[in-house]
Amino acid sequence: MCGAAFNPTTDIPDQSGRVFLITGGTTGLGATTISFIAAQSPACIFFSGRNQKRADELISRVQQASPSTKVVFIECDLSSLASVEAAAKKFTSESDRLDVLMLNAGVMATPASLSKDGYEIQFATNHLGHALLIKLLLPIMLKTAAQPSSDVRVINVSSVAYSNAPSPGIEFSKLKTRNASYGGMMTPNKWACYGQSKLANLLYPIELAKRCPSITSVAVHPGFIKTELHTHENFIDRRIVNLMADKWLDKDEGAYTQTWAATVAKEKLESGAYYEPVGVKTMPKTKQGKDAGLAKELWEWTEKELEGWM
Repeated sequence: MCGAAFNPTTDIPDQSGRVFLITGGTTGLGATTISFIAAQSPACIFFSGRNQKRADELISRVQQASPSTKVVFIECDLSSLASVEAAAKKFTSESDRLDVLMLNAGVMATPASLSKDGYEIQFATNHLGHALLIKLLLPIMLKTAAQPSSDVRVINVSSVAYSNAPSPGIEFSKLKTRNASYGGMMTPNKWACYGQSKLANLLYPIELAKRCPSITSVAVHPGFIKTELHTHENFIDRRIVNLMADKWLDKDEGAYTQTWAATVAKEKLESGAYYEPVGVKTMPKTKQGKDAGLAKELWEWTEKELEGWM
């Protein structure tokens, strides 16, 4: 792996008193990240997902390894704005602070469909649901950030697949169209949709950093890992992923960068920046990934779409 050497057993500082919320925590990178952080005595780790059985199994494993760490499951379907709202209400009813919000959940190259709210499913799940979670939890994060010696962070799990976004970057006019044409011969439609959602995950923290300077907001690429995101792959999909990947990581290694971003000393992070494994601040390689105007447009579009959700 390139970048800094990282050992989750020795390189994560004590997390006493800190409260985490990690989306998509029942399996994959989220579950691994929870296990890493739980060993360092946080006040509580909340995590979201859709599968109660898997959540119970994870809680059992974590509590066996780290019995002093409180771990709480919140059911949430990020493709449903009503479900996100309910999850945010549950969190704020159980915690009076939030130190780290890790936006880890996601879907990848799924069959074309619309969310319950009428948005392209990958954009709805990977961006819009998370954006609503930020919006609803911003008051508690700002309250936490106002306390002495605070260190509040939002970690957005993006991907180098942002480079597969359509040429305009984000096709705002098509985000409510199930069968819109995004891709081309080299980038099939569902991969262009995935790239578009990951570009949003890259751009949104840039604008959040500008608007909320008391919160450290970054995007990370975890590397290429075989996780359950690959559920929908066929032969062509596997070929596309293999072409993108420069090196495959195991599940533990895949969780290093987001764990590093959530726990490293604050002065080692630059708000609004993008990091690749492990801890390497990287300039996005496409013009869309560096487009501050597009980041602002995304923020404003998102705010308008979420106006009815308070």
